[in-house]
Amino acid sequence: MHQKRIETKISRTAELCCLCRAVSALEKDPLFRSGDRIAVSILPDFMRALVRIPGAGRLLVRAITARGIYEYIIARTKYIDAAFRVALAGGVDQILIIGAGYDTRAVRFREESGRTKFFELDAPITLQSKIDQYRQRRIATPPNLVFVPINFDKESIPEKLAQARFRRGVKTLFLIEGVLEYLQPESVDRTFRTIRDVAGAGSEIVFNYAYASVIRGEGQLYGEKGALQTLSSVGEAWHFGIEKGAIGSFLAKYGCEILDHRDTRELEELFFKDPSGRIVARINGTHCLVRAGIASPLRIA
Repeated sequence: MHQKRIETKISRTAELCCLCRAVSALEKDPLFRSGDRIAVSILPDFMRALVRIPGAGRLLVRAITARGIYEYIIARTKYIDAAFRVALAGGVDQILIIGAGYDTRAVRFREESGRTKFFELDAPITLQSKIDQYRQRRIATPPNLVFVPINFDKESIPEKLAQARFRRGVKTLFLIEGVLEYLQPESVDRTFRTIRDVAGAGSEIVFNYAYASVIRGEGQLYGEKGALQTLSSVGEAWHFGIEKGAIGSFLAKYGCEILDHRDTRELEELFFKDPSGRIVARINGTHCLVRAGIASPLRIA
């Protein structure tokens, strides 16, 4: 089997997303500012100094990302942060972050999380890199956070979760951010079957997905060609997408139903409309964001 880059090196796209969140956290314009200041702290020293120069951070991410990717990361961060706040306020028992990368929500939502348990799954090298950054920057991780290293294409998620003492059948928020598009279709299927089988009543999934047309390289969407070129340059290709309009049928296969679905235009309306009603930014058109509920949790006999 071909060895993926993330099996031997830190994910470049995880690093890029962290950079975008860090730059956004320092924005003066509230429409562009998100709340991940921990991302600033875990950047390399030279990069942290650079993004603190007014205007330099935005110029940097615009120079190294495809059109609309920076705006997409901002919208995605705000959307998922909002879902976390709702879940924590609703008394969710645990949160499972699949492909955690440099996600910092377990630290950022420490005060709101109470007894909610966080589980972060990702490739061992990338996960260890974040742990090392926390230690070097003296950022304390909460006692309710469990790191779970995994190779998604080769190892069993249920087995890894069992080893980490993840609880089956309780109210859980599942987050799959910036992950599905990198997996093979069979890995996506296994992931959603696992979620279906371990979720308790009231559980939800928040995730993004790419359109299948992007995987085919049709080049129809804003910023699509640039996004694929960036991925090619870092050796982290996309493999999975969902046809436009097919998200409902995709989720139904796993006993799930749509609670909220946002395409690019809806995300622009939600996050980049100024007080006069003008849309001030365009978002890369390759992805959608979804919040879904487990309609009929099933169990493995």
